[in-house]
Formats: sequence, structure tokens, C-alpha cells
Amino acid sequence: MVLEVEPSGLRKTALHMRSRVSVQDSALRNGNFSLRIDPVRSEDAGLYEARVAYNTEVQSCQVELGVITVTLSPPSPVTENEPLLLSCNSSHRASLVETCWFHNGCLVPTSRTFCSLPGAISIFRPTMSDAGPWRCQLRYSDNEVISTTYDLQILGELSLCVDTPAAPSFSL
Repeated sequence: MVLEVEPSGLRKTALHMRSRVSVQDSALRNGNFSLRIDPVRSEDAGLYEARVAYNTEVQSCQVELGVITVTLSPPSPVTENEPLLLSCNSSHRASLVETCWFHNGCLVPTSRTFCSLPGAISIFRPTMSDAGPWRCQLRYSDNEVISTTYDLQILGELSLCVDTPAAPSFSL
């Protein structure tokens, strides 16, 4: 049980989702029983069932919630020239067939800079031009295509500058 709304308006919510689930009262009156989960977490993936009882009639429906996430290793912030790995994971149950990565809307080919792996891409020497939206597209054996976008932030390379005082000058 994630959320139960009684005719009196009393709500019972699963403790681990209490602050993340809601329904719109005005929508309930119009027959819209949509559940909102915000933010969605990986562990939220699975089968959800909605049951609505009105007088003696009971209606139900089931929805499979799939979750796709992108993780960055090492975690943010990333500095220029520091190798990184973007991993794309999905709760979809079929076998992964293909992973494609897009940066700023363009397909990223494997090269000396980018190495595509199943569900991941490695960037060996990221530069400031690699910052921005990265879209991971996963294709599965059942022909399901799932994608999500990750906004990569890259810090400029840090350089250490040390001011050395000028040597004293003497004149005789």
C-alpha cells in the first residue's frame, strides 16, 4: 500500500514514501486517480495497482513503473582532464541490446576520447565542451527503447599560481 484515500478524505501513506506521494483532490472528484511520486527513486520501480471502490462497484488497473537513472563516477564535480564514466541503468527486465549516447543532440561515436560500453560511456579527457546534456538511449531485446538525459557539469582545470616577491635590489 502506497497511498489510501478514504471517502472522508483521511489519507494513509506508506511511511517510506510519505513525503513523495500525492493525488489531486480535485482530480479525484473527476475520476482521475493518478498517483504522483516526486522524486522517483530506483527502488520505486515495479507493479502498481489502483483500486477504486464506489458504492458496491470496484474498479482497478495496474501500471508497471520503470525507472532509468544515469550515474556519474567519480561523483560531481568533475574537473577537466579527469577521466569519468557515465552509467545508464534501467529497471526494464528484457536483455539490453544496444546503448547509444548523444551529446547536445548528436550521436557520440566511439573514438580515442569516448569509449562506449554496455550501458555506459567513458570520457578519458573531458573538456569544457563536453559539459551539457548527455542522453542515454537503451534498446532492449523486446524492442523497447528507453532514454533519459543527464546534465554534465565540468569545472575548468585548476592551476596553482604562486606569487613570488621580487628579489630586493641594491645599488651602490
